[in-house]
Amino acid sequence: MAPGVARPVLRMGHPVLRQRAREITEFGTPALAALIADMEATMVAEGGVGLAAPQIGVDLRLVVFGFDSSERYPEAPAIPFTVLLNPQLEPLGSEEEEGWEGCLSLPGMRGWVPRWKRLRYSAFTPEGEPLERVVEGFHARVVQHECDHLDGLLYPARIRDFSRFGFIEELFPEGPGTGAED
Repeated sequence: MAPGVARPVLRMGHPVLRQRAREITEFGTPALAALIADMEATMVAEGGVGLAAPQIGVDLRLVVFGFDSSERYPEAPAIPFTVLLNPQLEPLGSEEEEGWEGCLSLPGMRGWVPRWKRLRYSAFTPEGEPLERVVEGFHARVVQHECDHLDGLLYPARIRDFSRFGFIEELFPEGPGTGAED
């Protein structure tokens, strides 16, 4: 497969980011493989840890995420590179965990966001095979953040205390590297 091409990331306010993405009905196609390669290239070029198809203007229920180590999140444990098509999330318990999040579609900002602490996600692989994992902590946060994009939600919609939302340099004058981000 040819290497992907980094695409521009849409910013908050774009109509594609405010709508529910369409289900994927064809698996294993060259067009799907090219899209996934472009998404991975975009995520890496932007220094993110995840990306949803709507963020690059593609109205499909597709997310990619994962990293071995992250300069932005040096203390975050590695997450295997994962591609999810038509993902579904199921919380395992009612316990929530709050943490800082950012988004490539809201560059330079962070917010304190509650998320389920532990969940099961199920989806299809690019070849149409079922995939299921139980995850917690940062991995669970990243999956929830990316899957929200598929329903037209950006993380500010989940913030409960807007005194903990703002520009990175104002919130963290000691420097970046705090919180979950695409």
